[in-house]
Amino acid sequence: MGIRTPELLAKIDIPRQKLYYLEQKGFIKPKKTMIGEKEFREYSEEDVKKVEFIWKYLKRGFKYKIAYEKAMEEIANPQLNLIKSEKPA
Repeated sequence: MGIRTPELLAKIDIPRQKLYYLEQKGFIKPKKTMIGEKEFREYSEEDVKKVEFIWKYLKRGFKYKIAYEKAMEEIANPQLNLIKSEKPA
């Protein structure tokens, strides 16, 4: 079971509109569940990780597509983050 929108917004501190825009663009695909007449989004661990990394790049000023590409590259190659984090001697 994934996490719902309010928990994700609190965890990552991303504005709701930006989160929904990522979904609209197809960068994330939350599962939608009906409870009564309300629809809820549930985000998988993979979606949460994508949002976290994409948001990091958006805050640095990258456009959505580039932020997504950089996030996917970093998720696929976690060692890149270690290399970028190291300061030259």
